[in-house]
Amino acid sequence: MDKPVSRTTPDLLAEMAGRYPDREFVIDGEFRFTYSEFQQTVLGHAKGLYALGMRRGSRMAILMDNRHEWLIAYFAAMSLGAEVVALNTWATPPELAYQIRHADVALLVAEERIRDKALDDVLAGIASADQGIDCLSRVITADGAESDSRICLAALPSLGADVSNAALAANVPETGDTACILYTSGSTSTPKGVPLLHCGLIDNMWSIGERMHLTPEDRLWLAVSLFWSFSCVNALFTVMTHGGTVVLQHHFDAGEALRLIETERCSVFYGMPTMALAMEAHPDRKNRDLGSLRTGATIGTPEQIQRIVDLGVREICNVYGLTEGYGNSAVIDAHDPLERRLRCSGQALVGSVIRIVDPESGIVLPADELGEIVIRGNVTPGYLNDPVRTAETFDAEGWMHSGDLGAMDADGYLTFHGRIKELVKTGGINVAPAEVEKVLIQHDSIEQAWVTGIPDTRLDEAVAAVIVLKNGAPPDPDDLIAWCRKTLAAYKVPRHYRFVSVAELPLTSTGKLQKNRLGAFFQED
Repeated sequence: MDKPVSRTTPDLLAEMAGRYPDREFVIDGEFRFTYSEFQQTVLGHAKGLYALGMRRGSRMAILMDNRHEWLIAYFAAMSLGAEVVALNTWATPPELAYQIRHADVALLVAEERIRDKALDDVLAGIASADQGIDCLSRVITADGAESDSRICLAALPSLGADVSNAALAANVPETGDTACILYTSGSTSTPKGVPLLHCGLIDNMWSIGERMHLTPEDRLWLAVSLFWSFSCVNALFTVMTHGGTVVLQHHFDAGEALRLIETERCSVFYGMPTMALAMEAHPDRKNRDLGSLRTGATIGTPEQIQRIVDLGVREICNVYGLTEGYGNSAVIDAHDPLERRLRCSGQALVGSVIRIVDPESGIVLPADELGEIVIRGNVTPGYLNDPVRTAETFDAEGWMHSGDLGAMDADGYLTFHGRIKELVKTGGINVAPAEVEKVLIQHDSIEQAWVTGIPDTRLDEAVAAVIVLKNGAPPDPDDLIAWCRKTLAAYKVPRHYRFVSVAELPLTSTGKLQKNRLGAFFQED
């Protein structure tokens, strides 16, 4: 199929509705929308938002699970040129208050229960946070009753019944306008707001879909939370630019995932290797036909990605990226050999350029040398209201310094090696934790392995490993040392080990491991 000619998300929806009016676009249980039906639904809700005062440049936040109402609100706001702030449903009230205040959010669309808490309790917590949230004027509920303090999302079309199409047309976004703002998790400081533009949502995701060889017949199983760029940016628009179908799962449950993939004949897997592992281990797995699965996107070690292949996603694509780069900046082609797809993230997407540079001098490094990944092209224009951190991340030539370690071969295929700040300097020599983790994870007893540096009087830092076991008793550390020495240089081999459960791992509110806290497991040494 041809690349969409649209340069904004509302134009993209109109274009797809024109090309495929009767093709299903969004499926959420009993709620099923064709492209044409979804466009008309969005139009009615956009008029309601206009009646509430939303205009081009206004900001609206969404706080809910993967429901069709999330997508309706998303596209309705973007149709007005408003900017959508995707809020993390795992975030605490103070974290939510910071993001609402920092982004100057005027409207909040939420469901009546946020995880295990009532919306009223969450709002009370937000309101009591330091500095307050005076910018927030309205709350729209996706599934609750209307009240003096609440407006029902379903009531928006009636509220906007007198709003003309001409009024909406006066507020349509332009190509370079911000479509959404996503907050990166902050482990040691406040999170950064990342604006992403309409044109990038189309261009970058079209390129991803081409690497996956998507067609309008493809159907996406989507359980990854919509507040992550991997979902509301990558997965959604990758499939949409190719006229495919999005099948929503409100939150991940292995048994429900198996049912949805089978009954809806989903062909596209967007998710983590842990999801594949949970589905493979579920008692319903043997009774479910997952033969429809074909391609998708993930990131992990070769062993972890192989689990997704074993589930049936034979053309899975390994990816590399950050929220600042529209989620993905490199995606390997689904038709590349499996061995290559397991180990590297492929070439830069069309519209992006990737280089490997020396972290200190900035000099471009030769093929296969380890250095910092820098990106130019489809990247955020800068952090929201944060010129200091923008200047720290982007150099004078527009290159975004990712803080990630990688190497690129002579063909331009990128391999990710971890974070620069995670480097362990032992005896004056740098060790990349990801390299050691890949070796440890191949041990039969190890489910997850995380490597860090801990203080050492002789070496400055010693290499240490935090291990999550598959089952059974922990192996003898001497056995693990011997295992690592088969593959790694002696200075890279961990000498200190801690065996923990998954529940003990320190995670951010978005579920990312806080590697800067791993050293706490070794404090008694």
